[in-house]
Amino acid sequence: MAATRGWRLARAAAATVVTAVLLGVPTDVLDTPLFTRMTPVRGWEYPMLAATALLAGLWAGLPGQPGGAGKVGVSGLVTTLAIGCPVCNKVVVALLGVSGALGVWAPIQPLLGIASVLSLAVAVGLRWRGTRATACPTPHTAEPHGTAPDAVKPDDIHQIRGTVDLARPVDHHAAPLRTG
Repeated sequence: MAATRGWRLARAAAATVVTAVLLGVPTDVLDTPLFTRMTPVRGWEYPMLAATALLAGLWAGLPGQPGGAGKVGVSGLVTTLAIGCPVCNKVVVALLGVSGALGVWAPIQPLLGIASVLSLAVAVGLRWRGTRATACPTPHTAEPHGTAPDAVKPDDIHQIRGTVDLARPVDHHAAPLRTG
């Protein structure tokens, strides 16, 4: 159990750092010689990058069903558009021109950042809620000698109803029930 928790913590830390670097370096919010920004970094872009990186790390560190990384990646892309230099975005400049990028696109960027962080927060909340809903072990899936029990899966509910007295607390240190 402790090894699994340590692995999740390492995965969360790595995802936080990777997200911060992948979003912060190309947008030049994290100043490096690799990219040059035409407009100065605005004060709200630092906390937006930090919030995005932390939420992505939290999401990656939570156990959950496979999948969903694409939605988190879309939020990262939206954050990149939000914290990026408005006149460095060639698509925006091609569509709106430089004055449009500064006059139209720049005021929209904080709203994009807020929407991105909120969608990441919802993704983390849903993953956390799903983890809590499936983390309760049942006696027939518990493993002896302190090994980690399997989580209850939605398909197992019909098997559980007939075999577990839900009013009685479960002793997780007892030997597993033998069925059959």
